[in-house]
Amino acid sequence: MNIPENLKYTKEHEWIRSEGEIAYVGITDYAQSELGEIVFVEVETVGEKLASGDVFGTIEAVKTVSDLFLPVDGEVLEVNADLEDKPELVNEDPYGKGWLVKIALSDAAQLNNLLSAADYKALIAANV
Repeated sequence: MNIPENLKYTKEHEWIRSEGEIAYVGITDYAQSELGEIVFVEVETVGEKLASGDVFGTIEAVKTVSDLFLPVDGEVLEVNADLEDKPELVNEDPYGKGWLVKIALSDAAQLNNLLSAADYKALIAANV
């Protein structure tokens, strides 16, 4: 299971990578493997300011649809346009080409409230 050390994680299996005041959000390798083949990603919150824990979209796999939760407060700036034609990028490269949204952070200090890679590994281990 791939769990990069440079990211922060949520208990709902989202990851976030901060680049200054901008951050990228996606789902973890564990989440994509549990969901199975991703067939559609829907995000209709571009331009909206959302709070940590708010639903910013949905991800659809062959067998299920799951809500996507924003890890921190922020404004949704952009959706990964590549996912429109290739939603399977989430399965193939969840931490790279399979990112879901780019956000403007409202409060970067909130990143400190998220799980480290070690914490996330422990969470997954408890679920197995």
